[in-house]
Amino acid sequence: QVQLVESGGGLVQPGGSLRLSCVASGSGFVSKTMGWYRQAPGKQRELAARITTGGSPVYGDSVKGRFTISVDDNMSTVFLQMNYLKLEDSAVYYCYAKTWAGFDHWGQGTQVTVSS
Repeated sequence: QVQLVESGGGLVQPGGSLRLSCVASGSGFVSKTMGWYRQAPGKQRELAARITTGGSPVYGDSVKGRFTISVDDNMSTVFLQMNYLKLEDSAVYYCYAKTWAGFDHWGQGTQVTVSS
């Protein structure tokens, strides 16, 4: 019933920028937390950024200072602005949402490839 639709992934050169978007939809959907996680081949999925109603954004150490997360007022759309991209940022990026009812939802993932 709940669907998270991601867009914005692609190929970018080192030092470049990319902006990911995720739109949540579904009857009665109200998110408490939205964020982005990423997973590179052979690696565990890790936090890129998340934001919770009433709180400040939280960033993974590897992206702190380079990525910025933002949401709309009703917490149905989340963005990830990625600047100063590195080769190590190459991964599948997954949109995440947790509702006030406590249910977790994941997007299908979008590929980000940083290469010269």
